[in-house]
Amino acid sequence: MQVQPYLFFDGRAAEALDFYKQAIGASVKMAMRWKDSPDQSMCTPANADKIMHAQFQVGDTTIMASDGRNSGAPKFDGFALTIAANSEAEADNLFAALGEGGQVTMPLGKTFFSKRFGMLADKFGVHWMILVQ
Repeated sequence: MQVQPYLFFDGRAAEALDFYKQAIGASVKMAMRWKDSPDQSMCTPANADKIMHAQFQVGDTTIMASDGRNSGAPKFDGFALTIAANSEAEADNLFAALGEGGQVTMPLGKTFFSKRFGMLADKFGVHWMILVQ
């Protein structure tokens, strides 16, 4: 069994996918726009070019994404995605890249459980925790 996160970006999914490719080396495995759906019953002029469903890979993890209802108000509360970096340098790079345009909630630093640990919300509002294994 696997649990895979599904993120709804409410109109910014394509931008988010591009950002994660640059910031953390994500690879987009598939992205379907509403206009490309075999069932056009829910396709509208407002959502035609938006992402209906996408899958992207970060390391060994598959994350799914969509523009959802395209309301323009994504909300990512109550959870954080965590990346376990292999080194302090990798943690520093990931934290800096994900934090660009976002908000740091706990600066990256040494803790009793990790050489590096920090928390932030990226520019889309997705919460991340970075730590060194």
